[in-house]
Amino acid sequence: MEGDGSEKLLRAAEDEIEEENFKSKIWVENKKMWLVAGPAMFTRFSTFGINVISQAFIGHIGSTELAAYALVLTLLTRFANGLLLGMASGLETLCGQAYGAKQYHMLGIYLQRSWIVLTVFTTLLLPVYIFATPILKALGQDEAVAEVAGKIGLWFIPVIYSYAVSFSCQMYLQAQSKNMIITYLAVFSLSIHIFVSWLLTAKYSLGLAGTMISTILAYWLPNVGQLIFIVSGGCRETWTGFTTLAFKDLWPVVKLSVSSGAMLCLEFWYNAILVLLTGNMKNAEVEVSALSICLNISGWEMMIAFGFMAAASVRVANELGKGDSKAAKFSILNIVLISFALGFVLFVLFLFFSERLAHIFTNDHNVATEVGHLSPLFAFTILLNSIQPVLSGVAVGLDGRALWYMSTLLPITWLQLLEKELTDGVWKLKLNLMVTLELSDE
Repeated sequence: MEGDGSEKLLRAAEDEIEEENFKSKIWVENKKMWLVAGPAMFTRFSTFGINVISQAFIGHIGSTELAAYALVLTLLTRFANGLLLGMASGLETLCGQAYGAKQYHMLGIYLQRSWIVLTVFTTLLLPVYIFATPILKALGQDEAVAEVAGKIGLWFIPVIYSYAVSFSCQMYLQAQSKNMIITYLAVFSLSIHIFVSWLLTAKYSLGLAGTMISTILAYWLPNVGQLIFIVSGGCRETWTGFTTLAFKDLWPVVKLSVSSGAMLCLEFWYNAILVLLTGNMKNAEVEVSALSICLNISGWEMMIAFGFMAAASVRVANELGKGDSKAAKFSILNIVLISFALGFVLFVLFLFFSERLAHIFTNDHNVATEVGHLSPLFAFTILLNSIQPVLSGVAVGLDGRALWYMSTLLPITWLQLLEKELTDGVWKLKLNLMVTLELSDE
């Protein structure tokens, strides 16, 4: 009897210890996750805010300029942003695993290789901006808007070159959990952008040129700060100086960058596709306005999702670099559950209050009603957005299924839009694309 009692006490003590260890494990993992996810979200909010502020100032210049800026930002810049950020995600994998394996010297080499690869690909994108006017006209956009968009496209060339430096430095610093410097610089840049935009656009009446000068400055200031931080001793273990090794073995980096970036490109591009297709729908003015409100709300939500994506990528890469697959699986489960829980709260919020939220952005009752009509599909994409970027963050490699889905799904949905004139067809397209991305990640 005494033996049985002692055995029960021993088991109870062991269970209590295991429970405490599990709670401690969750606490430690969440600290590591939020160390990456928190600053990543805040940085993306700040970067997203730069575009919102620019759009607000340009909106006071004229409706044509506003439409042209929105067109360049949604179609051309999103195209470049998706491609370059997707390619830079390959660097995040390399740096994360090298840091986990304590091969610190390789991080600086990977960073320099990424600068080279992304700069070359950015240069290849220049014709899209140089010939923006004829491209947009060929896509059926208004001629007056396309002409102004061509001028704005030239102003965006320094911005897309800033992506090559910015994305590489961010992935390099995130792999070492040194991304607080990214957040500080992003907030500083956003503050400067507000002041300079007001100074050049409102006070000195430089118009579109003033806003774009401020935008370029806002994108390059964080880059200069990150470079100074890296080369001046902020990353002593991983930065050993410039080296010619950066020019060797570039092809494997290119292949990894392209494969890692394919899915993220689709995540960025499907909104641009929606904007193009919506212009061909019946009652396009109301549909486009409703879509822009939904995409605006969705854009802010995606900043949270991409923060979790960064955390997933860094945590998994670090643990795999250490050779600890169990810890990597635990990190994945932890991030997915937290992201899904937050996504479910937003899902319920947008499902029942979409029409009320729409009145924040518009006084047009028809537009607000259309947003409410789209709310079930819109809310469901919000829920999918809470999971899919996390899966992209942990995915290693990608086969060709996503491109196959894009090549078959888009023509089918295009026919649905033209032949059946579905008023909610545009959001059904987005839902189809989200499901496509989910299946591709699995």
